[in-house]
Amino acid sequence: MDVLIIGGTGLISTGIARQAVDAGHDVTAFHRGETDADLPDAVSHIHGDRNDDERLAEVAADVDPAVVIDMVCFSPEQAENAVEAFAGVDQYIFCSTVDVYHRPLDRNPATEEAARHPPVSDYGEDKAECEDVFMDAHGDAFETTVIRPWSTYGEGGPVIHTMGWGTYYLDRVRKGEPIIVHGDGATLWGPCHRDDVAVAFVNAVGNETAYGEAYHVTSEEVISWKQYHEYVADAMDAPEPDLVSIPTDQLVAAAPDRTDPLLDHFQYSTVFDNSKAKRDLDFEYTISFREGVERTIADLEERDAIDDWDAENDDEIIDAWRDATAPFAAAVDD
Repeated sequence: MDVLIIGGTGLISTGIARQAVDAGHDVTAFHRGETDADLPDAVSHIHGDRNDDERLAEVAADVDPAVVIDMVCFSPEQAENAVEAFAGVDQYIFCSTVDVYHRPLDRNPATEEAARHPPVSDYGEDKAECEDVFMDAHGDAFETTVIRPWSTYGEGGPVIHTMGWGTYYLDRVRKGEPIIVHGDGATLWGPCHRDDVAVAFVNAVGNETAYGEAYHVTSEEVISWKQYHEYVADAMDAPEPDLVSIPTDQLVAAAPDRTDPLLDHFQYSTVFDNSKAKRDLDFEYTISFREGVERTIADLEERDAIDDWDAENDDEIIDAWRDATAPFAAAVDD
């Protein structure tokens, strides 16, 4: 099939492009041309801004795809423009997110019918509205499929942590410097390697069972944040991590400009039911976090993309927390 990927050079879309070519599809990537990606020579490239409505319509006419995979739609306005531009294609596959769900979840594991209101963040609310636009167009403009990844990582991307995406974290782990972890490190998280996530997108192409459906494509290896840091340290052959537990509310108060992901997501234990994607899209979780994070770190090291351990003010936060809690511990001892 003729497949157009809007994006094509990002973390997940790179994996999708590679696997779609391997599956025999004719793949075109529409992107701004600002990001290099290791894609097969068989992938055609068209440059432009998806926010330029005229350019989007030109691409739709020139490529005339059977299937569109939209990896970079983040607002309902973008979704509405895409419906207008690509009305008439066979299928539109929208990359959404599990961030569409309210937090904390009503139950774990969550199915695709979990509550979406009130929204957990502006980002989640916008993605949910995009889903609604594409689903409203289902059966009229095209057949719609929605895929909701969770925490996707892999070569070409960073390794997340309590304080965000800064790669300095890995240098701290490598050198045995203390690592900030929210709460007691017991909340659950589930990273999924982009190559596993990409399989679900490629298997959705032309799959009539997936028309009009939404799917979780997330980890099957849900681990605590404490285990997460231990896996990272093991992958780097580093000392056992020195984890400094700081309550989430205190971290947010101390570093409000660095803790949006923590406030919206990391603080919650979440588990998502993948049974629907396994049934309809042959989704499998094949790359363990220990294997995948080692590959991701090796890629960062090869690109010399790991910042120095003291690039952020983590030590200032750690010292302040220890100084503040020491009198309490001493008072209890007395």
